[in-house]
Amino acid sequence: MTETTVLQDIYRAIRDVPDFPKPGILFKDITPLLLSPGVFRSAVELMAAPFRESRVTRVVSIESRGFLLGAPVALALEAGLVPIRKPGKLPAARGRVEYALEYGTDALEMHQDAVSSGDHVLIVDDVLATGGTAQAAAKLVRAHGAQLVGFTFLIELDFLRGRERLANERVEALLHYA
Repeated sequence: MTETTVLQDIYRAIRDVPDFPKPGILFKDITPLLLSPGVFRSAVELMAAPFRESRVTRVVSIESRGFLLGAPVALALEAGLVPIRKPGKLPAARGRVEYALEYGTDALEMHQDAVSSGDHVLIVDDVLATGGTAQAAAKLVRAHGAQLVGFTFLIELDFLRGRERLANERVEALLHYA
């Protein structure tokens, strides 16, 4: 099976849900992909592949759908898994970064001992939209002294131009929606 055929299978496994979570939004639902072990495995392998030679020691995954992809990517790269969460969800000492939303602010937290200098970190999430959350995750990783090797996403919503916020970073995405 060619990579083009595999990508077509992955595209077909993404369900469009109109007007979710609010009117006018076309939500990209990854649940059907998760239900298909072969397609899920292919997606994980393709997300990990560009970073096999990057000496990744930690895969940082962003709450919550990023966890579903980050864990198998970490296993594929033989790296540790680090969850980044919304405030108040992690039990031990943690670092925090706040970031701007269209209307207001949000924050992400990571355990202080999760990454350190010498770690090579790959950030994994399901969707690259505006890039704000990914940018905040990168700031959090760097604040702990680790080296960011890049980002890998299952889906990139090109029309939201999130890649521009990550302009100086290596960004990989399997699926693109214009």
